[in-house]
Amino acid sequence: MAVAIVVQSVPFLRCLSQTQNPITTNYDRQPRRQARLSIPNSKYPQSPTTTRQVLEEIPHSIKTIAWNNLIQTHISNNDVYGVMVIYQQMLLRGVRPDKHTLPRILTASSRLSGSKFYGKQIHGHIFKFGLCSDQYVLTALMTMYATHDGVDVARVLFEQSSNKNAVSWTLLVKLCTKEDKHILAIRTFKQMVDLGVEVDAIALVTILEACAGLNSLQQGKKVHEIARKFGLESDVLVANSLIKMYLECKSLKDSRMVFDQLPSKDVISWTSIICGYVNNGEINEGLKLFRLMNAEGIKPDSFTISGILPACGRIAAQKHGKEIHTYMYRNGVDSSIAVQNSLTNMYVKSGSLESAVKFFVRMKKKDKFSLTIMILGYSLHGRGELGVELFREMENLGSKVDDAMYAALLHACNTSRMVEEGRSYFRCIRAPMLEHFTLMVSLLARAGLFGEAKAFVDTWQIEMHPEVHRALLHGCRIHRDRKMAKRIIELLTEMEPLNAENYVLLSNLYASHAKWDLVEKMGETIGDMGLRPNKAYSWIEVRNKVHVFGVGDVSHPRSEMIYYELQGLMKKMKEEEEFVFDTDFSLHDVDEERECTPIGHSEMLAISFGLISGKGAIYVTKNLRVCRNCHSSAKVISKIVGREIVLKDPNLFHHFKDGFCSCGDFW
Repeated sequence: MAVAIVVQSVPFLRCLSQTQNPITTNYDRQPRRQARLSIPNSKYPQSPTTTRQVLEEIPHSIKTIAWNNLIQTHISNNDVYGVMVIYQQMLLRGVRPDKHTLPRILTASSRLSGSKFYGKQIHGHIFKFGLCSDQYVLTALMTMYATHDGVDVARVLFEQSSNKNAVSWTLLVKLCTKEDKHILAIRTFKQMVDLGVEVDAIALVTILEACAGLNSLQQGKKVHEIARKFGLESDVLVANSLIKMYLECKSLKDSRMVFDQLPSKDVISWTSIICGYVNNGEINEGLKLFRLMNAEGIKPDSFTISGILPACGRIAAQKHGKEIHTYMYRNGVDSSIAVQNSLTNMYVKSGSLESAVKFFVRMKKKDKFSLTIMILGYSLHGRGELGVELFREMENLGSKVDDAMYAALLHACNTSRMVEEGRSYFRCIRAPMLEHFTLMVSLLARAGLFGEAKAFVDTWQIEMHPEVHRALLHGCRIHRDRKMAKRIIELLTEMEPLNAENYVLLSNLYASHAKWDLVEKMGETIGDMGLRPNKAYSWIEVRNKVHVFGVGDVSHPRSEMIYYELQGLMKKMKEEEEFVFDTDFSLHDVDEERECTPIGHSEMLAISFGLISGKGAIYVTKNLRVCRNCHSSAKVISKIVGREIVLKDPNLFHHFKDGFCSCGDFW
């Protein structure tokens, strides 16, 4: 259905019946009444004195180009009200606006309250002065109407124009994309190509944004072919948009192909491909490209740094993170608050809480993200009480506490067993999400308040979420409530019949009761269903190389020394520390074994390798929760060898030192 655009005359268009300098238009050679601009003085402050002085000094004979320059100066200084006053005076003096004047006035009016009021007045002036067919003016009008009435109205204006060109076509595609009408944008671009309109780099960048928003690899490749046809594939703007589009469509291979073929890469090209690898889990390749970028003489900016730092937010890449921080300091890379937050988060996630705290304290400006990162950081390292204390100290910052910060606070209360504080923070959340519910159930269950936890689940009607039952299960593990654990695990197998980890949990529970016939039966069930449980593995970085260990791994070149060291430690543990193995029903690194002996567990092999490979602290990461025996063994080993052991599992950093763990055996 066609949409009619009506230019109102009153009050949007004011005319004087007679003036000393009547304007005679060129397009119809008939005298017309003078156009006026209505500016409600009550809405806006008076124009600065300097602007009025300038206007008083302007001679009446001054030409349009001088007025345009004056208008542009005020726009550059963001004095948009002054622009409107100047334009008003220009009209009152009978100076005819041209195709350069009116688009600038539309730009200035868009920054004022009631911009649609001014926009329609100016449209009337455009019509009056016969400039509707000018491309520069048309695009300004299309932008104005799209802002207020949507792209459909802008399209009507476009279709009514008799003088369309590549600029107006591209703008229409851009306006469709801006309103997330990506399919309409693609259709408009196709129509543009079919009509033989010249396609330039800006048009290709615009349509590639629509393809990325639609996550359409098929459409993106068609646009890529058009870029190749017009010889624009190697244009850096187009190539960067192609890289981004392919990454949004999850085609890392195609994005790398475009990147490799690009003869002249800029910082945006490098940043895009680096972030693409990091976001797709290809951490090592992302770091490799970052080093290559420096070798090519391209200086990373703050966006590059923010993109690569998450790759360093793991124990194995802690050294790389410190190198990047040093590089930033020496090369004067812009340290925006976003970059500083990324650095703090990197130190937290790579296991160096002390470095994170030092950097956080030195930050001159902090926001709610800075605070959330540190609260969660303290929590992840078993110091939740310090996170809560930090929040109390910084409540006067005035930052609004959002859902992410409440989640961090509840996590901190979890690790520090601060039940009353957790209840208090939960009551402050206006619209709790599943994450908040799960953390609250976990807090109550880990504290042994199973009755209150069950009542909480019933009250909020969240019993259908598996995450909630896993939170209860963690409490059962801590408090050795095998009976309740069995009921929860059986319920989880019903809720998630294709989740292999639930059957492994049940198998481990049977193993803790030495019910080996049921363990074997559960193994057969897992096999018959074709399920594949996650295999436990751990990794450690030594001399810039990552070493990965699985259960009972003997593939490492130094396996003989690793097991010899581990057996010696186990002997000392039994003789000197009177260590006794425990039974546990958490996820174990066991396949066919009938007792949980840590000598073949992946994290113990990694720790042993760290001990024989050098001095200093040992940093190990494991993909599954550390079992109780390995946790106890690591504590005793840290005392025997006198070295700190940092073990990261999916939930927590365990800092073992002098026979104690930072988690307080509460994980």
